[in-house]
Amino acid sequence: MSVRHTWVVREGGTTTSWFDVRLTFTDGARVDALAVLSGDGIRVEDVRAKPPLSLDDLAVLADWLENPLFEACVPHSEGSARATPRRGRPAWPRGREGCRLAAQEYRAAREEGADPVLAVMRLTGHSRRKSLRLIGQARDEGFLTPRRARR
Repeated sequence: MSVRHTWVVREGGTTTSWFDVRLTFTDGARVDALAVLSGDGIRVEDVRAKPPLSLDDLAVLADWLENPLFEACVPHSEGSARATPRRGRPAWPRGREGCRLAAQEYRAAREEGADPVLAVMRLTGHSRRKSLRLIGQARDEGFLTPRRARR
């Protein structure tokens, strides 16, 4: 899952923020949503899915989106009186150490049956593309088995 802060509108004392949310499943299915943070509430304004969601899936959509959306949207204060939306990404070690940590997270997610790329994305705060690059580097460093047999 990825949550991206799209834009902010400030009027008077109120702030309204929009977030693009993308949930990708291992079978290739995808759900895109537009979430809005206004005042103290989060609303989902638009949902698009390929393939279309069943009524059962639509009923659990809020459960799928709740935690990642909450973490990205809900303002928090860091010792200041003014709360700001969370935007930063955790510090990540470069080089071999970063590859080793990514490989550990990748293997742990595979053992639990979770999406390993998504696990690395959550750990690093990087996009899917950068996380895949980091996983590839971990393979090159020998922390993960090769993806395909080389000829």
